Amino acid sequence: MSAIDRSLVACLPIFAECSSEQIDDILREARPARFEKNANVFEQGEKAAHFYLLLHGRIRACKLTPAGEEVVIRFIAPGEMFGVAMAIGRDAYPATATAVVDSLVLAWPNSAWPSLLARNPALAVNTMRTLGARLEESQTRVIEMSTEAVERRVAHAILRLVNQAGRKTDDGVLIDFPISRQDIARMTGTTLHTVSRILSAWQTLGLISSGRQKIVVREPHKLYLLAESSEK
Repeated sequence: MSAIDRSLVACLPIFAECSSEQIDDILREARPARFEKNANVFEQGEKAAHFYLLLHGRIRACKLTPAGEEVVIRFIAPGEMFGVAMAIGRDAYPATATAVVDSLVLAWPNSAWPSLLARNPALAVNTMRTLGARLEESQTRVIEMSTEAVERRVAHAILRLVNQAGRKTDDGVLIDFPISRQDIARMTGTTLHTVSRILSAWQTLGLISSGRQKIVVREPHKLYLLAESSEK
């Protein structure tokens, strides 16, 4: 018997082209787990014992550099797999995963990974697509960090968050989970002071409105034009 109703997850990209029987097979070894806001699902360097699917909430993936600086790698959205260390040939987690809000996940033991892929080739294909998309995003961010002015990097970061978690409101497009200025600084390789200065200037111009861990993009098109400008 599946740990969760198949109908709740069958539409997720990770299960694309999987039959009902295959989805049941994949879910059979999964167990639900809840993580309260600010709780770590796992920590960087910890031996990878499980891999996960986020059902509800939001997960922040952060990596500590050798210099001791924390970098926000990405925010995991509902429906995404994460912590799949075995898929990249690792036996330890390469980053720390923390619940941004109260979150619900499905967890599989790592020992189940080889047999699940053998029985369900579509799962392997879909996982590789996910990892490929993340690699492409990471490469884009590296190029941005190497070639773009800070303001453009911050604009690109906020637009990515809008695409991933934007919700239309009367005031504009709300990034629909708590996001701090420190998070944005750690996403874009700059300082909290610089991000605060940029966001305050944008607020004065009417591009955004922001409060405590809240950002509403009031003029998405103008922010896009700023992000894509040729100014260095």
